[in-house]
Amino acid sequence: MSDLASLTSISTRETGQAQLPTRWGAFRIVGFEDHDGSEHVALVMGNPAQADAPLVRVHSECLTGDALFSQRCDCGPQLEAAMQRIGEVGEGVIVYLRQEGRGIGLLNKIRAYALQDEEGADTVEANEALGFAPDARDYGVAAAMLESVGVTRLRLMTNNPSKVAGLEAAGIEVVERLPLLAGRNPHNHAYLETKAAKFGHRLDQE
Repeated sequence: MSDLASLTSISTRETGQAQLPTRWGAFRIVGFEDHDGSEHVALVMGNPAQADAPLVRVHSECLTGDALFSQRCDCGPQLEAAMQRIGEVGEGVIVYLRQEGRGIGLLNKIRAYALQDEEGADTVEANEALGFAPDARDYGVAAAMLESVGVTRLRLMTNNPSKVAGLEAAGIEVVERLPLLAGRNPHNHAYLETKAAKFGHRLDQE
């Protein structure tokens, strides 16, 4: 699997939905199960299916950053910033993919952290040393989830050009890429610079 979306059809199944009140407003949380049994969710505010190009964030799970407040990455602050933006306009979608550690899983991500700490590897080198691709995520799953909630044309909040390319390869029209700059700190400076140098992340406001 490349770091872009698979060009084959990705099967997802909606499993249920409920209201999810947050400090940025009320979302509807929609559960999905994909072709290999992995579980993902979409947070939907307002009626984005009726909007011309709603705000969307495709966010890969990061337990350490999203829930444990790690400063090794910028994931948690990016998620909060995206939810705040959607709350301000009252409409949009957060696609939350259970693809921890760029697709290598939580325990392997911890092993990759250890290689960074002990051997000075960057995030790409650590993943490769463990036998994984630098980025093994599949954005075809995100595209299928977006289609399920009625969104095929959107404005994407991301610094990552691979997300744009991956969604477009899977049939989603990205009319605008919106920078999402949040969470830079002394502990993640090298991490962010690696994302810019090796993945082409845009870390400016354009």
